Amino acid sequence: MTPCPLCTGIGGALVFQGEKFRVIRADEAGFPAFYRVVWTAHVAEFSDLDDTDRSLCLAAVNVVELALREHLQPTKINLAALGNVVPHLHWHVIARFDWDTHFPAPVWAQACRAADGMRQQFVRDRLERVEQEVAKRLTALGKMAVG
Repeated sequence: MTPCPLCTGIGGALVFQGEKFRVIRADEAGFPAFYRVVWTAHVAEFSDLDDTDRSLCLAAVNVVELALREHLQPTKINLAALGNVVPHLHWHVIARFDWDTHFPAPVWAQACRAADGMRQQFVRDRLERVEQEVAKRLTALGKMAVG
């Protein structure tokens, strides 16, 4: 059996690490604002979590989505929790733009236009602020969950 890559590695650029989950920026070509909320414990399904942990997990997804919307003003946010390739609970939170290579199709579909390097760089230049906001809000969320 192959080891789980989300159990044995971070899975991307670490934005936030908590006891129950982490947030990473994935290295997905053409999609600079592609994040994952990765549950720490190796569970395959969202329904494997108890009520409290399900609420915490969705709150974390919401924090990432809100920061992306506030700082990048994307056309749409895509949320997905597929896990077919890596059966470890993780949510994809992806800022999509009407100019990206695949829009309006899913990020996993065929590209329908060439990459716009200037617009991608514009997004990349704002990611530090997005990530600071995500870490700040998730730290506060963690304190509320404990307190």
